[in-house]
Amino acid sequence: MLTLTRKIGESVCIGDDVKVVVKEIKGKQVRLGIVAPRDVYVCREELYLKIHQANVGATASDVNILDSISGLFGDQKFGDQKRRKTPEGDTDAR
Repeated sequence: MLTLTRKIGESVCIGDDVKVVVKEIKGKQVRLGIVAPRDVYVCREELYLKIHQANVGATASDVNILDSISGLFGDQKFGDQKRRKTPEGDTDAR
């Protein structure tokens, strides 16, 4: 990790497109200004982690739901063809 010391009004450049400026210091709080292209995602770490955890949880539950409902449309074999039950109770060849 690179550690830098900056005063109010001073900045740090990250690559060619991102600039972080120290706007204000009050006690233990530092206000930063960030200049970046619109396509660069900028977010507080605690918010980023919450979003990431929600996304991981959502994808895990999607797999469980798919496993649960796959039995509703169970496959049946008839002769050489594999047939699938439709919701109406009919079968169609795959």
